[in-house]
Amino acid sequence: MPELPEVETVRRTLNELVGGKRIERVTVTLPRIIQRPAEPEAFAAALAGHTIQTVERRGKFLRILLDGLVLVSHLRMEGRYGVYRQDEPVELHTHVRFRFDDGTELRYKDVRQFGTMHLFAPGEDLANAPLNKLGLEPLDDAFTLQAFKREVAHRTTKIKPLLLNQAHIVGLGNIYVDEALFTAGIHPERAADTLKAPDWARLYDAIRATLGRAVDAGGSSIKSYVNGQGEMGMFQHQLLIYGREDGACTRCGGTIVKTVVGGRGTHTCPACQPLPGNRLKAKVKPRAK
Repeated sequence: MPELPEVETVRRTLNELVGGKRIERVTVTLPRIIQRPAEPEAFAAALAGHTIQTVERRGKFLRILLDGLVLVSHLRMEGRYGVYRQDEPVELHTHVRFRFDDGTELRYKDVRQFGTMHLFAPGEDLANAPLNKLGLEPLDDAFTLQAFKREVAHRTTKIKPLLLNQAHIVGLGNIYVDEALFTAGIHPERAADTLKAPDWARLYDAIRATLGRAVDAGGSSIKSYVNGQGEMGMFQHQLLIYGREDGACTRCGGTIVKTVVGGRGTHTCPACQPLPGNRLKAKVKPRAK
């Protein structure tokens, strides 16, 4: 958390809230948030006087485009942005403040302190870490069924960890992988190279549809996620399987189980998502002598 739909929602709200605003001063109170440049003082000095033009997204990263600079920000687990009046009290765990010349400021708050910020010259951000090794964007026009299969269909990895790997497909996290696999009727432990053409078509459609509906709903507020205006997402009310362990499957009425796949909690309906070769074999009684 947050995943692609949540970051996309933050991007849209930040565009509305800070687009066109000129930075007067930047204050950093937790230096390790700033990954590039190495010194937070250099980060703050470089941004002063620049104007935010627009906010874009690459995978789970925000790309804040300014006149002559690009700020790459990752929210990690609980990072959040909000716009405040400069005279409003600063909340606990607020680590970076971007003061604008109109009396407002953008504040970055992060209770877990895992978020990161990188500053680049235009064009350098996409050619350097952390963006240079990211995979396909699942909501882009370039993400076709053919491109999807070309990237992952030949791999022997289990399908869930493969979809979570940002080097192949970006933006997908635990929630939406569980939802897409359930929608497609594919067990998360299936090896990618065992999926057939109809499986790939269903999974492709499920990924696009699930993410699209989640973006429309403003993302999922499972824990602490809110957008740049402090509003919760609403897609958690539409989740079909994630977080519903021991509940009834919405499709067949069977019991949803929670296991661990690739180190991640995983929700599955054994009836709707069968794992080939894993069906229980009937016990054969020994013959009487």
